[in-house]
Amino acid sequence: MAEHRYAGLSFEQTVRQYADSVYTACVVRLQNSPDVDDCVQNTFVKLYQKSPAFHDENHLKAWLLRVAINECKKSVRDRRRFLPLETLKERSLVSDSTRAEDTSDISWALMRLEPKYREVLFLYYIEGYKVDEIADILRKKSNTVKSLLKRGREKLKMIYGGDGT
Repeated sequence: MAEHRYAGLSFEQTVRQYADSVYTACVVRLQNSPDVDDCVQNTFVKLYQKSPAFHDENHLKAWLLRVAINECKKSVRDRRRFLPLETLKERSLVSDSTRAEDTSDISWALMRLEPKYREVLFLYYIEGYKVDEIADILRKKSNTVKSLLKRGREKLKMIYGGDGT
């Protein structure tokens, strides 16, 4: 049986190359290790099962991130049905005790934002996508992404304690 190829990469190469990006996208959305691991695994299982054709590696990465985000949304929906709020707080990766005073690392502040803001800030600043590309990945309008970026930056500044000076 022929090995599946994804934009010229084998399945193993694809996992090695994109696992960190998919994992980070899931952490940004979920903040919960067991759920993150499940969503990452489900993303790559879907890639293997569906074996879609990709134009290039950018198309592959965008597809993986889109599937990962969808898996995270599904996980949140499922979790709401079964887990009490106290359990979610206990299992969170980010807590008040982990809030570092290291001013060079604002990840603790980013993780305190609502998921919709974390997603766009992550895709824009960490993954380096442009607004139109983020709109395609999240299936939102470009102006919506711009608004989310603007509001997310403002909220991040408030949480981080920046005063604009």
